[in-house]
Amino acid sequence: MQNLSLKGLIAATYTPMHADGRLNLPMIETMVERLIADGVDGFYICGSTGEGMSLSSSERRDVAEAYVGAAAKRVPVVVQVGHNAVTEAQELAAHAQQIGATAISANAPSYFKVQSADMLARCMAEIASGAPDLPFYYYHIPALTGVSVDMLDYLDRAAASTPTFAGVKYTMPTLDEYQELMAWDDGRLDVLWGCDEMLLPALAVGSQGAVGSTYNLFSPIYRQVLAAFEAGDLVTARAAQGKAIQVIRTIKRFPFHSAMKQIFTMRGIDCGPCRLPQPALSSDDVRDLRAALEALGLLENATVSASTSQE
Repeated sequence: MQNLSLKGLIAATYTPMHADGRLNLPMIETMVERLIADGVDGFYICGSTGEGMSLSSSERRDVAEAYVGAAAKRVPVVVQVGHNAVTEAQELAAHAQQIGATAISANAPSYFKVQSADMLARCMAEIASGAPDLPFYYYHIPALTGVSVDMLDYLDRAAASTPTFAGVKYTMPTLDEYQELMAWDDGRLDVLWGCDEMLLPALAVGSQGAVGSTYNLFSPIYRQVLAAFEAGDLVTARAAQGKAIQVIRTIKRFPFHSAMKQIFTMRGIDCGPCRLPQPALSSDDVRDLRAALEALGLLENATVSASTSQE
């Protein structure tokens, strides 16, 4: 198994687009600079937040090249390469290695559902073989893939079948299983937490790194959670986590991914709309979202842009 430890806040980044849905690749450099300045510790690209499954393979390559180039090895860049066609995912993995990504990750094929840990290990091993020099992270997100095999069973098989297996991006609210995965084989794996609203509980059971979509927008809140927890100040840590929960509950009142991209636009970086089939925000949604965030004190010095709103 490969040794890699992704620590701190890894932003699951957006894919910026023009109003007509075309990629806005030059905006990626602006986003990277902003996020590094805001204190994120790395990037996870072309995942759920980055609409990887709504992009063509050619577009995913372009996005990966733009992020890796803009990051310029200052922070890790993990490229999510999962695809319903395992061979296509393998080719995306090879491309990620070619351009100098830090690691690759893949979710399970989800049209024809993976039914067993053995089949999951076989699929992931084939994908990972496309990038034999890069650490591989399995992306466990059953709510979207519908694939929910026993993770401990998968770890045993992955360790045997995938030489580059480094860990799991775990996007499930089941802390008991998460803790078991971290303890597996004396803690040799890098198990990344994937539920922003439960960062503090994950820290309590030993999490060292987390991947999240709202880290793009409100990393200072989460940095406060981390700092207070490390200082043993649980009162402050709970208060900061509570603020994060308020933010997430607010965003969930709207089409979630479209709302997150709109907030970035409100803060001066136009990410554009989401691709179909994700619904767009109406102009009323944009107004109400802005008002709700202002009420939470989270849009100071923000700008107004309706360029991504659609009726």
